[in-house]
Amino acid sequence: MRMPRPWLRAMHAGPARAVVLLLPGGQEHSKRRAHRFRPAYIRMIPFARDLVREGRPHGIGVWLLRYRYRGWNRPDLDPVADARWALAEIRRTHPDAPVLLVGHSMGGRVAFRVADEPGVVAVCALAPWTTAKDHVGQLAGKTVLIAHGELDTVTNPADSAAYAERAAQVTEAVRQLVVPGENHAMMRRQRDNTLLVRRFVLDVLTTG
Repeated sequence: MRMPRPWLRAMHAGPARAVVLLLPGGQEHSKRRAHRFRPAYIRMIPFARDLVREGRPHGIGVWLLRYRYRGWNRPDLDPVADARWALAEIRRTHPDAPVLLVGHSMGGRVAFRVADEPGVVAVCALAPWTTAKDHVGQLAGKTVLIAHGELDTVTNPADSAAYAERAAQVTEAVRQLVVPGENHAMMRRQRDNTLLVRRFVLDVLTTG
C-alpha cells in the first residue's frame, strides 16, 4: 500500500529573499488523507494569492503545505512532522532566507510548535488551537501575531489570549487581537483578515 506523503505547493518560489509558509487547519484525530479540496486547505488560498501578489516586489516566496493526514494525531503529531519536512525543503531551496509561518486553527498550533526550526523568524496564527500545556519557549526572539474571531465556537479566543500572555514572557514582540464579528473560519471579513496578514508579513520581512 502506498503511504501518503506531504505535498508542498510553491505558489511563488522563484529567487526569494524571504519565504512565507502557510499551514492549514485540521482535526484533533483523523488518519484520513488530506487533499486539496478540503475547506481547511482552500481557506488558505486567498491568503497565499494575496501574499504572492503583494510580496513579489519584495522578493518574498510563498509556499502552501498539504499534510499527509487531516489530524493532529497525538502522539504522532503528523502535521508537525510534515511542517518540519516542508521547512527542510524550503531551507534546501532558499538556504539563507528567513521564514514566516502563517497557520489557521490546527495550523496555528503547528506553527507555534515548529517555530524552533532554523530560519523561522515569525508566526502569524489565525484562530489557533492552543492549550494550557502548549510550550512557548520556542518563540523566544520571534515576532508573533495571534488573531481570533470573537464569535469563534471551535477554538477559544480566551485560550489565544492566555497563550499570548505566556508567550510575552519569552518575547516582547507579541500582538494578540480579537476580530469583531468574525467566527472560526475567518472568512466573514476576508478582506480585512487578508490585509492584516499581509501587513504583518511585509512589516516583518521587509523591515531593514
